[in-house]
Amino acid sequence: EVQKLNQQLEEKNGEIQQMINQPPYEKEREILRLQKTLAEREKAQATSDVLCRSLTDETHQLQRKLASTAEMCQHLAKCLEEKQRKEKGNSDDQIPTERSNQVLLQLLCLLDNETSLQALICNLQEENRMLKQKVAHV
Repeated sequence: EVQKLNQQLEEKNGEIQQMINQPPYEKEREILRLQKTLAEREKAQATSDVLCRSLTDETHQLQRKLASTAEMCQHLAKCLEEKQRKEKGNSDDQIPTERSNQVLLQLLCLLDNETSLQALICNLQEENRMLKQKVAHV
């Protein structure tokens, strides 16, 4: 193991001697190349940092929007429940209320991404249509 380390040390010393023996213009060229590489990496890092901040801001915006949409859905579900209670005074109230709660849970699950908003609208329209049919039937 010591021999192996000594061999590696000799190789490194050889590389150092090559660098020392290089003409000055090659050293300068290597320094410029390394500086250019460093500048490119710093620029890439700065770009990455800007993108990360932008994505973080967008994520926070979407989280706030999701929270407000979920809150609105809960409010609409409560309003729907109250409306159903007012329209019906008999035991049939439980079925629509349970159905509304199921739809609400489905809607909240669907709100996990922006594309689910269309599904939310469709589900609300379908629920509204069903409730109107039940009211007409009663």
